[in-house]
Amino acid sequence: MSLKPSWLKVKAPGGETHSRLKKLLRDSDLHTVCEEANCPNLGECWSSGTATFMLLGKVCTRGCKFCNVSTGNPRGEVDELEPEKTAKAIASLGLEYIVLTMVNRDDLPDQGAEHVARTIRLIRAAAPELLLETLVGDFRGDNALIEIVVRSAPHVFGHNIETTEPLQRRVRDPRAGYAQSLGVLDFAKKLAPERFTKSSIMLGLGETAADLEKAFRDLRGVGVDFLTLGQYLQPSALHLPVERFITPMEFDEWRDRALSFGFKYVASGPLVRSSYKAGEFYLGSMIRENENHHGR
Repeated sequence: MSLKPSWLKVKAPGGETHSRLKKLLRDSDLHTVCEEANCPNLGECWSSGTATFMLLGKVCTRGCKFCNVSTGNPRGEVDELEPEKTAKAIASLGLEYIVLTMVNRDDLPDQGAEHVARTIRLIRAAAPELLLETLVGDFRGDNALIEIVVRSAPHVFGHNIETTEPLQRRVRDPRAGYAQSLGVLDFAKKLAPERFTKSSIMLGLGETAADLEKAFRDLRGVGVDFLTLGQYLQPSALHLPVERFITPMEFDEWRDRALSFGFKYVASGPLVRSSYKAGEFYLGSMIRENENHHGR
């Protein structure tokens, strides 16, 4: 694949907020997917008051072909103080919107569900005005574990299908799957219909227009409210190659097409990621209005 086009170039991260957050993360031994996955938007998001914290360590038990997070077997190791440390750090930063994501932990009996839920509860108690979104694994489709997270009341429940149905086996770990991911989102929405659900798709992996539209239809079929569309970027030579760089104009066209399926909000662009600008004004206002209507 040719070199990255000009529209994928970003400024190096910097600034007071970035430096303060980086120091706090190191001092507290916390992790962000922004760093572990080498997200190109790290500087922009951190500077604007949005960050994505990664729970349950930095080693994932899955081996997806697109992801730069380390894979392996943590053998049940968990920092039991991580929920408290995360809540304390977030409360001290004065952030407006945070995303809690997680590595898959197939090595744990509950796959980390209670750990995530406890973190959510502590954060909401420590920073009640903060908007909180989760981006969780599939918990192997176990509804009892999904319920543990949903009942902890994140403002947005996120889980990514990642790519279109025909590309799932090529792109994702064999333990993941298109139908399984749709089932996670479906159960979460039915369990708490008053709360928003969210998913994300990477473009540039060889997906067809027809398959993308089917994915939009399927996501709306299980009630997904928010969708993000972004360019897949190859983290290393060991990961899947980029089949095609999608132009900004094409991303605009895909946003409009996705909106026509009934999503409440679609972020679409080359540098858009699952949590990119999650707290931007429009989305934040929609969540706060929903909270006021249904109660926090």
